[in-house]
Amino acid sequence: MNPHDFTWIFALGIVGSICDAFGIGANDVANSFASSVSSGSLTLAQACIIAVFTEFLGAFLLGSNTSETIKGGILSVNLFVSQPEILMLGMLCALIGSASWVLFASKKGMPVSTTHSIVGAIMGVGIAAFGGGAIQWGYSGVAKIITSWFVSPVAAGLVTSIIYLPTRYFILEHPDSLERGIKAIPIYFFITSLISAFYIIYKGAPGTKAAKMPIGTTIGISFGVAAGVTAFAWVFFVKWLRRRVIGKEDIRWYHLPVVHFVKHRPMPEPAPVLSAEASSELESGAGEAQDKMTLGTKGIYSDIDIDENTGALPSDAVEGNKFSFAKLAKRLKYYALRGVNKDVRNLDNKKLANVHDAARKFDDDTEYLFSFLQVITACLASFSHGSNDVANAAGPIAAIYEIWKTAQVDTSGKAPVPMWILAMAGAAIDLGLLTFGYHVMRKLGNGVTYLSPSRGFAAELGTSLTVLTASKIGLPVSTTHCITGAITAIGLCNGNFRALNWKMLMWCFLSWIITLPVAGVVAGLLFAFGSNAPNKFI
Repeated sequence: MNPHDFTWIFALGIVGSICDAFGIGANDVANSFASSVSSGSLTLAQACIIAVFTEFLGAFLLGSNTSETIKGGILSVNLFVSQPEILMLGMLCALIGSASWVLFASKKGMPVSTTHSIVGAIMGVGIAAFGGGAIQWGYSGVAKIITSWFVSPVAAGLVTSIIYLPTRYFILEHPDSLERGIKAIPIYFFITSLISAFYIIYKGAPGTKAAKMPIGTTIGISFGVAAGVTAFAWVFFVKWLRRRVIGKEDIRWYHLPVVHFVKHRPMPEPAPVLSAEASSELESGAGEAQDKMTLGTKGIYSDIDIDENTGALPSDAVEGNKFSFAKLAKRLKYYALRGVNKDVRNLDNKKLANVHDAARKFDDDTEYLFSFLQVITACLASFSHGSNDVANAAGPIAAIYEIWKTAQVDTSGKAPVPMWILAMAGAAIDLGLLTFGYHVMRKLGNGVTYLSPSRGFAAELGTSLTVLTASKIGLPVSTTHCITGAITAIGLCNGNFRALNWKMLMWCFLSWIITLPVAGVVAGLLFAFGSNAPNKFI
């Protein structure tokens, strides 16, 4: 093989990597924001807007460590030294096998592990190529990853419990929980910002010296950042909360920096309640206006006739209907935003009523205090997810690219992952969340147990700690496992087994179990077919 041979494998590998990253966004990114959306701290649209930036930055800046593990830590690449093009083909088949399963599972709303999927696919390729000896079964390879599958949900659950239980007993259950919560908020900001700053600096961005700084310097900078955030929270945020939550003033988020200088702003008077007779007249008038708008001018249907749920025209309007830019714009808007205009909270789901009723509810105003913290932890969880799970799509295409460029197999496993690959995968992850992520998000969060802002804050912070720690040491843990373990721990902290949807948990466990063999079989069969085809097709 010569450099730049088999360009078609490289080109198809890029497509496969994009599809796999799209599936990661559609499936795994929902995990990062499921608790925030389920608790009501963020709307689905707001979560998607935040994730567009945090997922991409996490993947682009901090995604190289785990990409190297996926790229060369599972297969014994030495077996491919004499035939580099076979390893290229194998990584292509692994991407196709992984992407096929993840996209299918996402469509069905199955919260599978994309880490499981790509690991299973690479194992399938290795076994199809050289038998079981091609796989690094020891702790330096598969065993290390399998261990993380069991350790990560337990670790995330324990950390989440340590965060949530003191919050519950010392704040939420106190008779004056609101006052205690307001006084404690700066402390929570200190802890959250300290952890966030430490892990981001400690992991370090490629091309900088952040990761090489002495641990003492890292801790010092982290404490400085946390102290600054805490001071701001104490001086401005606490005052803002007292006026908005206790004083019931019409204080907006943009008043936060100048809250001490804003005059009293009473809440606007609620709209008057119409009598039954007046409401009937109003509905009648609205109906007549609607009929006139529907009829339009000269028999042309207006853009209002496009169905909000399907983006389609009514059947009786198809014939003789003329082109309308307004109608086209509305239809394009529908398809562009349909992925973020979905109800994923499951609060009105009658099948989950018993599960939600079994969870203890606390004061709404006190829970509201944790909404702001949860936004921060959601960003951290998303950032850590981008840094960890981008490896699932970036690792195989990085291996393909290296071989295509050099015609050699890198046996050291230390070659850096090109930044353009991380950027491409990060962008595809964002696209998957925006258009397809709502399927899985419906299953998590309130689908497992009742989540409030305080519960969601603890679950996200516990998940972030687990994922970021694993990402730093190059261990590609499953974000799905971590967030599921954290949410399960929250449900158990209610002290009532009925507060958990055990059927949903079993569904999650089943999807995890079948992911590895299904992705492995698909990728292995593709590789067996391609590697044994006539030479002119290879």
